[in-house]
Amino acid sequence: MQQTTKLFLGALKYSIPHLGKCMPKQNYCNVADPYYNRLRLKNYRLTKCLQNKPKISELARNIPSRSFSLKERTDSPQYERNKYMIILKENMDAFEKVRTRLETQPQEEYEIVNAEIKHGGFVYYQEGCCLVRSKDEEADSDNYEVLFNLEELKLEQPFIDCIRVAPDEKYVAAKIRAEDSETSTCIVVKLSDQPAMEASFPNVSSFEWVKDEEDEDVLFYTFQRNLRCHDVYRATFGDNKRNERFYTEKDPSYFVFLYLTKDSRFLTLNIMNKTTSEVWLIDGLSPWDPPMLIQKRIHGMLYYVEHRDDELYILTNVGEPTEFKLMRTAADAPAIMNWDLFFTMKRNTKVVDLDMFKDHCVLFLKHSNLLYVNVIGLADDSVRSLKLPPWACGFIMDTNSDPKNCPFQLCSPIRPPKYYTYKFAEGKLFEETGHEDPITKTSRVLRIEAKSKDGKLVPMTVFHKTDSEDLQRKPLLVHVYGAYGMDLKMNFRPERRVLVDDGWILAYCHVRGGGELGLQWHADGRLTKKLNGLADLEACIKTLHSQGFSQPSLTTLSAFSAGGVLVGALCNSKPELLRAVTLEAPFLDVLNTMMDTTLPLTLEELEEWGNPSSDEKHKNYIKRYCPCQNMKPQHYPSVHITAYENDERVPLKGIVNYTEKLKEAVAEHSKGAGEGYQPPNIVLDIQPGGNHVIEDSHKKITTQMKFLYDELGLDSTDAFEALKKYLKV
Repeated sequence: MQQTTKLFLGALKYSIPHLGKCMPKQNYCNVADPYYNRLRLKNYRLTKCLQNKPKISELARNIPSRSFSLKERTDSPQYERNKYMIILKENMDAFEKVRTRLETQPQEEYEIVNAEIKHGGFVYYQEGCCLVRSKDEEADSDNYEVLFNLEELKLEQPFIDCIRVAPDEKYVAAKIRAEDSETSTCIVVKLSDQPAMEASFPNVSSFEWVKDEEDEDVLFYTFQRNLRCHDVYRATFGDNKRNERFYTEKDPSYFVFLYLTKDSRFLTLNIMNKTTSEVWLIDGLSPWDPPMLIQKRIHGMLYYVEHRDDELYILTNVGEPTEFKLMRTAADAPAIMNWDLFFTMKRNTKVVDLDMFKDHCVLFLKHSNLLYVNVIGLADDSVRSLKLPPWACGFIMDTNSDPKNCPFQLCSPIRPPKYYTYKFAEGKLFEETGHEDPITKTSRVLRIEAKSKDGKLVPMTVFHKTDSEDLQRKPLLVHVYGAYGMDLKMNFRPERRVLVDDGWILAYCHVRGGGELGLQWHADGRLTKKLNGLADLEACIKTLHSQGFSQPSLTTLSAFSAGGVLVGALCNSKPELLRAVTLEAPFLDVLNTMMDTTLPLTLEELEEWGNPSSDEKHKNYIKRYCPCQNMKPQHYPSVHITAYENDERVPLKGIVNYTEKLKEAVAEHSKGAGEGYQPPNIVLDIQPGGNHVIEDSHKKITTQMKFLYDELGLDSTDAFEALKKYLKV
């Protein structure tokens, strides 16, 4: 889920366990991910972390995901390497592509970018292996000042994940990590005629600057160990250097995250798990004073806080219905009994994000699978609701300090982001002009629904070429996630564009357990309702076939992280619906993982999967759908799994165990299948590295695409020629 007031659902999405098991960190299309903002139009200076402050959705994104120790890794020569690998270039990995351009049309170019922030008259960003700054008007030139060489940290392919500048620009802090690792180091550089590193802090998650009564810069930061973040520190530099622990969370099921309100008036200390939150206010003018509690945590109650003109604006699910609503109260009377209802959402509405301005509050919404922006006038409580173009599937939030305008981008899986700006004075939404992507004329986007087993209507988003004939004979690629209340990622991916251009149908199934229709949609697909998500997925695929979209022999299914649970379960229960499956870092061994309470984040996962160690009902229910527990000798679809050897969120041991069991089931079925039987291909491709998902690996993209084409017996020549335009191979 990048963002400017972004404190909640983005954070939720990003770090919830198995989202990668959790979501890819999603360049957050907010809804997504870190890779939404790493793709930008070359003519624009927009980045993965282009922000003076994080967005409200960022809090949610930073809830941790499950972590696993390296001792779980099973070093075995039996690991099967992907036999379909296409070697494009040995060292073509994600970091090396940070400056690679992605072409969509000759008239427009796209490139991958890293963190960037504007402060004062300067822009701070990464250039090569250096943290640099340049004057704002020279930001697109080669005239910049080097502040720090990242190679001094001796990391493998380091990149800057986030930047924060101290209020008076005496210091700049940057969070740096390697592309194949989730461990970050925060450096503090003193800005002077000869910039120098003042301090370095390992394992930092979130961090923010404030200034105290004596104009001294104070850095607050959270310390993360094994993806668990429980400690908050504060540090000062220069002559009065100190570093002290400020807060420690005692409940291991909670995670701590810092968020600075957009007006910088308060630093909020957010303590949260998947269903409950608690917020403390740190005075941005008196950071040494004790923090003030807004509302003590109540199980099942979520709330996130912004500030404007001595009032707190609180996004919360308190009250009926238990969906998000906006409340407000005086900053000096923050207790829940003082909260006044300010704005409520329509039924089946998901709050994607919130941005606060001097005279307006802007809500970014998804209602019935379509995107909206609601602009609320704070002076007169007026509301203007804007329905956005039907092609749009996700937001990318832009940081903005201009009180007159609210900029953002819209994106979809098959077209690059497009810029929009709402101008408060005119009361109008303006879109970027210029070359119109031809995909808008050559493709169609459909919103359709499937009726699940219990009668619930499940939304789907379908893409296909406008001139496609006989869609029943076209290949179909289905995507699903369905966990943690997170939306299915629908950011732009070049390979998805290529597939549609080559005649494929893409279908995104927004099943229960995800968050597309609000908090209740998630509640109806977690714990002892997980099977709802499986029933939804089955209904979606059957509906697609019945409405003339492809057929089982041409149907493929793709998922990553926690989405692997539903895919693995469907392969066990209805394998005849599918021809081939691709999984990335999939969560497949739910029962054994949740039974092991020694794993760092098992306690944080209990709200999603249940507690099979102490609750027999939960244990028996998990057994009903857990992919590893329900394999049997039968004909399975071909399966390609990409795993990462040092993945801290999903243990490699569980993936290897699943693969071995699947091969055994296939072999057993083959014995009685008779002559001429062609068993499915089961491929486990173990990639080096410790990150949960390597977002932009050329080799990964081409390997997975070739697997799908080969399994369906299709010629991939034209598709790979087209892909070269994007990957610039």
